Amino acid sequence: MSSEDLEKYEAEMELQLYREYRDVVGLFSYVVETERRFYLTNNVDLQPRSTENGEMYFEVVMEDAWVWDMYRPARFVRNVRVVTFKDVNVEEIQKADLEMPPADGGRGGPELP
Repeated sequence: MSSEDLEKYEAEMELQLYREYRDVVGLFSYVVETERRFYLTNNVDLQPRSTENGEMYFEVVMEDAWVWDMYRPARFVRNVRVVTFKDVNVEEIQKADLEMPPADGGRGGPELP
């Protein structure tokens, strides 16, 4: 397999992953980003912890999550536990952000062809 074939394969896999994300994002309430992964989930528990010598780390537990990873054969995961010393970002998905605006631009008039 040439490097060009490999790049084409990876681009196709990433496009397929994006399409899957677009199809499932409406099923979830939270986006969770760690230094290694991107998750969609409906249940997330983020707990700051510290080691015996005072270093801070985070423990993130998620249930029924979807993982952005094109190399995983199954992206739906029942339970996820992440322990990290890096930043963790948790955002609530606003369902209104997922809805497409009306074809008339919200003016209330008839749909344009």
